[in-house]
Amino acid sequence: MRIIHTVVFRLRHDEGSPAETALLSDATRTLSAIPAVNDFAVRRQVSSKSDARFPFSMTFDDQASYDAYNTHPDHVRFVETRWVPEDAAFQEYDFVDVTD
Repeated sequence: MRIIHTVVFRLRHDEGSPAETALLSDATRTLSAIPAVNDFAVRRQVSSKSDARFPFSMTFDDQASYDAYNTHPDHVRFVETRWVPEDAAFQEYDFVDVTD
């Protein structure tokens, strides 16, 4: 059962700032390198209906892969040292296909 993991968020940094760019770059480099992660993407929100500026999305082959990601030392370190101090608001969504 494939899991699609999405986090939509707004950072504390000014739009287009070097700090915003650095966080997005570091997230891409760090999180996409974790072995269980597939299809990692960062996108920019363009709708005025949401104050979230970005989503991260990635897929996992199964629950075990998702669990391995959540406890992976690089993920834990990124969350503790970058995400918590720099995130202003977020919502996490995890999806599976309804046809599976």
